[in-house]
This record gives sequence, structure tokens and C-alpha cells, in this order.
Amino acid sequence: MENLLWLIPALPFAGALLLVLFGSRLSRPLVAAIGVGSVGLSALLTLLLGLQFLSERPAFYHQQVWQWFEVAGFNPSVAFHLDALAMVFIFVITFVGSLIHLYATAYMADDADFSRFFACMNLFVGSMLVLVLADNLLLLYLGWEGVGLCSYLLIGFWYKNPANGYAARKAFLITRVGDTALAIGLFLLFQLFGTLHIQSIASEAMQVWDKGAPMAVLVAFLLLGGAVGKSGQLPLQTWLPDAMAGPTPVSALIHAATMVTAGVYLIARMHVIFALAPAAQLAVSVIGAATLLLAGFSALTQYDLKRVLAYSTISQIGYMFLALGVGAWSAGIFHFMIHAFFKALLFLCAGAIILALHHEQDMRKMGGLREKMPVVFWTFLIGAASLAAVPLVTAGFYSKDQILWLQLAGENGNIGLYLAGLLGALITSIYTFRMVFMTFFGTGKTHLEHPPGKVITVPLIILAILSVVGGFIELPHNFGHLTLFSDLLAPVLPAVAINESMAASEWLFQLLAAVVSLSGIFVAYLFYIAKPALLTSIERSGAAMALHRFWHAGWGFDKLYDTLLVRPYVYLANLNKRDVIDAFYSFLTDLAEALHIMLAQTQNGVLRNYIMGVVVGAVAILTLSLLL
Repeated sequence: MENLLWLIPALPFAGALLLVLFGSRLSRPLVAAIGVGSVGLSALLTLLLGLQFLSERPAFYHQQVWQWFEVAGFNPSVAFHLDALAMVFIFVITFVGSLIHLYATAYMADDADFSRFFACMNLFVGSMLVLVLADNLLLLYLGWEGVGLCSYLLIGFWYKNPANGYAARKAFLITRVGDTALAIGLFLLFQLFGTLHIQSIASEAMQVWDKGAPMAVLVAFLLLGGAVGKSGQLPLQTWLPDAMAGPTPVSALIHAATMVTAGVYLIARMHVIFALAPAAQLAVSVIGAATLLLAGFSALTQYDLKRVLAYSTISQIGYMFLALGVGAWSAGIFHFMIHAFFKALLFLCAGAIILALHHEQDMRKMGGLREKMPVVFWTFLIGAASLAAVPLVTAGFYSKDQILWLQLAGENGNIGLYLAGLLGALITSIYTFRMVFMTFFGTGKTHLEHPPGKVITVPLIILAILSVVGGFIELPHNFGHLTLFSDLLAPVLPAVAINESMAASEWLFQLLAAVVSLSGIFVAYLFYIAKPALLTSIERSGAAMALHRFWHAGWGFDKLYDTLLVRPYVYLANLNKRDVIDAFYSFLTDLAEALHIMLAQTQNGVLRNYIMGVVVGAVAILTLSLLL
């Protein structure tokens, strides 16, 4: 079965190729069958391979497809490495991805570029699968850039609107900043180890570098730069909210199964180097803590339903960074998986609402949808409850509680990171149920036109079930101590050391996390259902309005970058319209052209000119010989 590993990324690529070559000539049902079927078959193959992996429990499966090239001893292969970490990622990418593809057949049914959409989506899934299955960093980087290209194509899918094109360019350029750091890191690794094979680097790094070695710290920071750009973390987070310009299935795919999770994967995959660079690892947790708070406050002030979810993704990825930064590798990956379930669910629910309300995305123009769209309401409520980590009954509670607990009990945790995570949980709970109350409760403000069909609601129901039961595969010590997920990852990711003196008080911090989550829901209920006038009076104060505008604008990062980078660059570009550097090369080409025209006159086909040339030449030679 492991011999079929190559088919998992190959099937989406084959689907993309078919749609690019023949999509415009195929019927829509056939395009949908190719688009959904290729990713669905990949998911089925992943499930079968996963069952074999769980029964045999090998360290990893390895398959070399072909030798890519060989230059001066550098001989990377197109080869795939499947261990428990890659297994979790390909399960999420293919399974959640196939549900999003199925949903998209209804969401994009009336779009003129139906086949182009599915070609790009398949290419996106295939690139992400290459990224997580690559056995060497060069192949990983190929998938990394493929994901970046596909995000550009899909965010700007409706390219006739200039704003969408701007959002696509913004995402492409900002992530290039991180990609450049990653590329430099890969050059350094090759120079130091003579290979980009991931497992070889991991084993040699532990022998070559001591903990805190300057080169290990430098490489780790460069890798972190790549992760920060792709995962939308501080200070490169500004592209992600604008990426909502793409169709909603694209948003779901970017936020749940691909793209933004690439940074989390990179840090987890290269955890050996981060463990050897404590300063870089601390930076991971600090960036995560700062990002989750910043994005959470911004989510509180957004009115666009998709932008709330976008800031929520930035915040939740911050939790994953927080976990990875303290060495709680398994907890970070567990939250990644649970987040993929409930975030895909929330985005797909948002898409169903937006489609039903004539592409209206402003929550102030919604309301009263609870009874008109019961399936969407209940599934959205389940996803929201999981995002807000409602205690005991949601998967989000178990994944987030584990991260919070390890900020205190883990060997690298501290009280500051814990408090940041706890405050973030309160904010998450408030903005999540603000979204629920504004969208589904109160009086309806927009007429409902297109109630969702089964192709849309079936993926919602499946994801809602996973958003509940997914958490019960990893339970804390005092809740049955079930550790199926961390046991699976144990051969790949080291377990975090626990301060045993705190173990007895774990229940107290679980209770505190539960109280915080429920308090956030109560605050949202108070302001948006029970006493909305109270919120209005607060918003009228000058300071509150200024703070609201600041958070709504994403803490002014766009304005800051515009002032410091974009405007000076545009100013210099305008000064250099004629391009001073190119002027020299233009002179050389003009000179060469002039000489060509002059010499061409000596070959004009007129015999008398040739004879005259011979005579003049002979006279010149004779004259020179007499003079010299």
C-alpha cells in the first residue's frame, strides 16, 4: 500500500492538468466530478494508508519517485516521507479539502470560470501535499511556492474587480518577504550540512551544534521568518484579512487545510533546530502570544462576517505558535487539526449565509436567520462553540485547554504567556458569540433568496460532528487520560516535560478556562441581546470610538507599512522613471545598432562599391607600408 504514496499528491495534480487542458470543453458535472473526485480519491487513499500505518506502526514510509537532478554532489530526489506528523496533515488536507471541493460545486455553480476555479483548487491541494510529504527541503520549498502561487490565483479569482487583484498582489508580495528568509535559511543549511534531506539535517544538527549555537539560532530565525509570512503572524499578518476577496471556499481552504498552516508544519518539522535555538523558540511563543491578542481585538470590531473569521484564524494560529514555542509540539498540532474542522465549518456556513443573502457580508444587515436556516444555524453554533472552547462538549476546549495548561506546567512555559492565552480565550469567546448573535438572532434585515441545498449542508454536518467528537481522542489526566493523538505523534515529536508539582492543580486551571469561555459568551449576550443600549452608550465615548477605529484598521499596520515602505518606494520609482541604471545598457544597445547600420552599408550588393572598397583598402595599405 505504501507504494501508492505518490498517488496522494499526484491525483489532485492530474485533476488540475485535465481541467487546464480540457476544462473549457467539458460539461460542468464532468468538471465537478474531476475536481472533487481527484481530491476525494486522494482522501480515500489517505484513509486506507492511514489504517495500514496505524496497524503496522512503522517509524515512517519512504518512497523515492525519481532523482530530480545532480549537481556537484547535490542530488535531491522527488521523494516522499510519511510519518505520523505528515499523516495528520495529509488527512486534514485531503479530507477537509474534499468536503470544501464538494461544497464549492454548489457555491460556484453559476460562475463563468467554473473549470478554472477547480483547476486552481486542485493545484492548491496538490502543492500543499507536496509540501508536507517532501523528504527534503528543496521539494518542500517547491510545494511552499506552489501554495503561494495558488493563493495568488485564487484570492484574485474574480480579477475584474481591481480590489481583488490588489488583495492577491498584497498576499503574494508580503508572503515573499518570509519566503526570502526561508530561502536564505535553506542556503545556509546546505552550506553547513551539504544536504537538504530533512532527516539527515535533524540527526546531524544534534551532533554538530550545542544548544544556543549562533548558527543554529540564525537558521531557526530564518525558518521562523518563512513561517511567520505564510501563517499570517506578526509582523506579516496584514495580507490575511484582505485575502477574503477570494470566493468563500477558497477562504475555507486557505484557513483550514492549506497555506496558513504551512508555517506551523515547518516549525514542527524542523523542531530539532528550534530546540537547539532557545532564543528563536522563545520568539515563536512571544510572536504567537502577541498575534493572538492583536488579532482577537481586531476581530471584536469587524462587521464583515468573513473578516471576523480571518482575524480569528490569525489568532488561533497564534495559539499554535504559542504551543510550539514552549515545546508543546503535540498540543500545537492537535489544535491545528481541531481548528481545521471548526474553521472550515464556520467559513462554509458563512458562505451559505452570504450566498443566501445576495452576497451580503455585513453582519449589521443580517439577523433573524436562526429559524430560516436551521441547519446552518446549528452547525455554525457548534463551530462557534468549539472556537470559543465551550467546556466539556466541544473539541476546541480540549485542544485549547491543553495549550493553556502547558504554558504553566510545561518546562518552557511562564505566567506571562499563560495570561496572554487566557485573555485571548476571553476575547475569542466574545467575538465568536457576537458573530452568532448578530447573524442569527434579532430581526432579519435582508431577504433570504437562496436557501442552501444538500450539497452545501452535508459537508457542514460532517464538519460539525468532527468539531465535537474530534477532541475526545486526547483527554487530560483528570478526564480519563486518553492520549491517542500524542501517542501517535510521540515517535516524531518529543513530549513536553511537565512540572509534576503542578499536576494536582490542573483541574483548577481547567475550571478557570471554562469560566473564562462562558464569561465571554455572557458578555456577548449582554451587549448584543440583553442590553444593546449599554454597548451603544460605550461606543459613543470618544476614547472607545478611537480605539474601535484603531482595532478595526488592524492596529494601523497597513498605514504604517504604507508610510514607511510603499510610499517611499513609489516616490523613488517615480524619480527613476527613466531608470538610471538601464540608461547605460540602453546606450550600449543603441551604439551596437548604429554600428550595425553603418557596417550594413558595406554589404549592399552594388559591385562598384565593393571594387571601390578594395581600391581604397589597397591604397591605404600601400600608403601605410611606405610611411612605416
